[in-house]
Amino acid sequence: MNKTVSINLGGFFFHIDEDAFQKLNRYFDAIKRSLSPDGRDEIMNDIESRIAELLSEKLSSDKQVVSLNEIDQVIAVMGQPEDYRLEDDADTPKQTYTTYTTNGSKKLYRDKEKGMLGGVAAGFGHYIGLDPLWLRIILILLTLAGFGAGIVAYIILWILVPEAKSTAEKLEMTGEPITISNIEKKVREGFGEITDKINNLDHQKIADEAKSGATKVATTIEDVFLVIFKVFAKVIGAIIVIFSLMGLIGIVVTSFMMIFTAAIPNSPFFDFMNAFNYTDMPMWLLGLLTFLSIGIPLFFFFLLGLKILVNNLRSIGNVAKFTLLGIWIISLIMLIYLGIRQATEVGFEGKVVEKKNIDLTVNDTLHIKMRFNDYFSKTADSDTEFRFAQDSAQNEVIYSNNIEVHILRTSEAPYVQIEKVAGGHSLSDARKRAEKIKYNFEIKNSTLFLDNYLLTGIANKYRNQKVKVYLYLPEGTIIHPGENVDDYLENNYSNYYLQSGNDQYHYRVEKEELKCLDCPIDENEEWNEDDADSTNTTTTVTINGKGVQIKENSKKEVTKSVEGVELRKDKIIINTK
Repeated sequence: MNKTVSINLGGFFFHIDEDAFQKLNRYFDAIKRSLSPDGRDEIMNDIESRIAELLSEKLSSDKQVVSLNEIDQVIAVMGQPEDYRLEDDADTPKQTYTTYTTNGSKKLYRDKEKGMLGGVAAGFGHYIGLDPLWLRIILILLTLAGFGAGIVAYIILWILVPEAKSTAEKLEMTGEPITISNIEKKVREGFGEITDKINNLDHQKIADEAKSGATKVATTIEDVFLVIFKVFAKVIGAIIVIFSLMGLIGIVVTSFMMIFTAAIPNSPFFDFMNAFNYTDMPMWLLGLLTFLSIGIPLFFFFLLGLKILVNNLRSIGNVAKFTLLGIWIISLIMLIYLGIRQATEVGFEGKVVEKKNIDLTVNDTLHIKMRFNDYFSKTADSDTEFRFAQDSAQNEVIYSNNIEVHILRTSEAPYVQIEKVAGGHSLSDARKRAEKIKYNFEIKNSTLFLDNYLLTGIANKYRNQKVKVYLYLPEGTIIHPGENVDDYLENNYSNYYLQSGNDQYHYRVEKEELKCLDCPIDENEEWNEDDADSTNTTTTVTINGKGVQIKENSKKEVTKSVEGVELRKDKIIINTK
């Protein structure tokens, strides 16, 4: 039975048995002895971080103890210190963006050292083995041709793709094996670049610029703007988190209702949703596609907001990112395909027409009444676009008040034309659905009775079924509309209007309007501003002791008299406009 030791290695906490700890300790001492003093601490930090990552991958839980077996496996990956002795080589060639032939697997990072802004293009250049210049050209073309799509894509990748900071991450970015020799080589290259930059500096120029007050002012302004930008970014991040979380909750609830109600075909919600499902695809599949195509982008926006708010937020990993991206693309393509099918299912409109003459004499008045069925509704002014119901024979039907009444003028005898309309994926399919619409009307004793509803079988589904009633009347015909007729009257083809909600008035069909015959004057006539400026000729008849005096004068008259005659004391005023 061995003792266990708790250690902190590269920022990770491990339980390790005493033999494994001693071997790991000797391994670190051997590495330190094999390294030169220059950059030794940084190299050791990178080596410890890499070993900690390897051990974390091998342990199944945080409570598992690291044994000699795991230490031997890590040493086999990292290599023995005596096997790697790097000599300084001033002629080491610069790194180029070519595909590596090493056995190490690459990971996607941002390379800010070789990047122009955030290092996105340089990082992708390492990952796919392509010069970042071509990637920058592609981003510029996307920005110009795609209305800024390149900028949006760059910013999103800048936020989501982590930066290669440690030596191990820089090696993973280029696909080089993370071994002791490569870590030491990378660190030495970094020291070499820094030394070259220092040697090439104009020290006098730096000294002069350091003394310049303008540089200090510029630095202060930059710091102020940086603080403001950080605060603004935090606010934006909070807004993104709140709205994306609300959207996620909404889409999860909606999608799960669609998925789980599919197992209960007789539920009202399922029947309602399935009536609008023109594609006949399973409801659970539609719910799943809706969840994936909308939920995944909302999830990424949620992570984006969290990343803005939390500086050290751990990434979900490139595998998870690209997996979700692939699933989202597939679900979006399928949803677009179903959307196209959904649109084509009502792409054509078919109708069935029924025409019937109306027998009216010259002195007859046509009464129009909307009637309702109290089995479906207890009032005639109900307005239901679509509803499931049962008729008196307990047959499941679709009930709708989608009825339109149009009054038009004709030079022929009066008649009524009923058009039953429905949508479909073809003209023949739409006509078949229109034929299955049930609608009743009746002409009896100069009265036109119109149903205010239509019915169709639930198997026909909802395909924008409606009934259009066209009432063709000769000029001069007098009509008496019922109380609810104005709720269904449309004036798409004429300027005919009715007084709202009143069945007391009679109207005469004229060329341009329905003339109300018995409406109150203040309701029937509108004030015309031209009347105030019109010039009237007034004849004044004065009766007094001197006899009768008749006088005509012209003046602007704004007072209106119904009969055209006004009495004022001993005057009779006759307006002859």
